[in-house]
Amino acid sequence: MILTSVHDLQMPPRRVVSLVPSQTELLWFLGLENEVAGITKFCVYPREWLEKKTIIGGTKNIHLDRVKGLDPDLVIANKEENVKEQVEALAEHYPVWVTDINDLEEALGMIRDVGQLTNRRIKAEQLAAAINQSFSEIEKIASLINTAYLIWRKPLMAVGANTFIHDMLLRCGFHNIFGSRSRYFNITVEDLRQLNCQLLLLSSEPYPFKDLHIQELQVLLPGTKIMLVDGELFSWYGSRLLQSPKYFSRLIAEIKI
Repeated sequence: MILTSVHDLQMPPRRVVSLVPSQTELLWFLGLENEVAGITKFCVYPREWLEKKTIIGGTKNIHLDRVKGLDPDLVIANKEENVKEQVEALAEHYPVWVTDINDLEEALGMIRDVGQLTNRRIKAEQLAAAINQSFSEIEKIASLINTAYLIWRKPLMAVGANTFIHDMLLRCGFHNIFGSRSRYFNITVEDLRQLNCQLLLLSSEPYPFKDLHIQELQVLLPGTKIMLVDGELFSWYGSRLLQSPKYFSRLIAEIKI
């Protein structure tokens, strides 16, 4: 069953399977060590859970038999990160909570919902309030800078509107030059030139951009400032958001264009 309300779950779950890395870390933050039974191989925080918990596959290749062996009373999934058909297959047997996160407000709502579902409402409310306060203290970059954020190399892929990363860029004061486009898409270096990209951010995930990629692109874009950024702090929407505002403030302080 796909849960449509936090009230659809009659009792706090005793066996939880998480299909989403950032939400797995949230479950740990909320103190659900004993309740979480299964996670994906990409759920790297907390690191000790990779050894303690049953690994049920990747975010897009769930081993349904392993989930069945855990007999969960709650599966937590995400619309973007998981495969619809696999989530629906799980929902035939288990209660499934599917999140859809495109901005900070939705992330805070998700945190509160997970707290309600898992009987950790007060701690979740406190976490959401702390994150919201920290984001309100970000001093946005002083001048409008034409910015692009890349998530993949071959082909080059950028982020547009209707994404969590786009909302994080806006909260830093960056102007996403691909903000008129939706979701994720292929681009070319020529696109970056034509849109006067002044700041190019290369993410650490899902593609692990390195310094050598800065050097490659700098030759093609000599007038553009190119930087590596922590993809987790731009795209993870659970308890890791506590760390994002300070990181964004340091990043903004480094940028001089």
